[in-house]
Amino acid sequence: MTDVWSDRADAFRESPTHREGPDLDLLVEWCEPGPEVKVLDVATGGGHVARRLQDEGCTVVTVDPAPGMKPDVVAPAEALPFGDGAFDVVTCRIAAHHFADIRKAVAEMARVSNRLLVIEDNVYRGEHVEEAERLRDPSHVRCYSEDEWKSMSEQAGFEVEQVEHFPRKQSFDAWLERVGTTPEAAAEIRSLLSDDIDDEGKVELHSIVLKARRSQR
Repeated sequence: MTDVWSDRADAFRESPTHREGPDLDLLVEWCEPGPEVKVLDVATGGGHVARRLQDEGCTVVTVDPAPGMKPDVVAPAEALPFGDGAFDVVTCRIAAHHFADIRKAVAEMARVSNRLLVIEDNVYRGEHVEEAERLRDPSHVRCYSEDEWKSMSEQAGFEVEQVEHFPRKQSFDAWLERVGTTPEAAAEIRSLLSDDIDDEGKVELHSIVLKARRSQR
């Protein structure tokens, strides 16, 4: 899927739902940013998290499997080419539902963080939503529930400190256009998500932001 994501790079750089929002503001705050903080931004995409953390004075390294996203390092989340505890914070925003092996990815992110994991992703809301996500974008693997995120974090040696849920409304048509969804698939998705699309043509998605600290036990 790497070439596909390189082709999508500009769309994700310009996407309002990725570029800004209260969820992004909270994620940055939970990274406890500052001049001495070294951060790894996994699956950086359009680089919005990295930009905001750099503005806060952090040293940020970006990693993404797609060269077109122009990361500092090209690599998948499941195989991060960094030493144990190389970063104070590891963050990942609205990307984990694409990871082929989520548990390996979380384990890798935990391995290279010596303090915090701060992760945001679309939250699991039922199989009809999962089907719609796969029709929209075949690179979608799965969204996860709050309990699943907590379990994965704890298994990786981190204690979850805070969790917040965010509804995120965006144009249904723009959401499909960003990944080149076919008209046939679009019609089926509209049917599956009919209860989540308002009269203005906006679809409501839901994300979870999670802050976990390395366990001292």
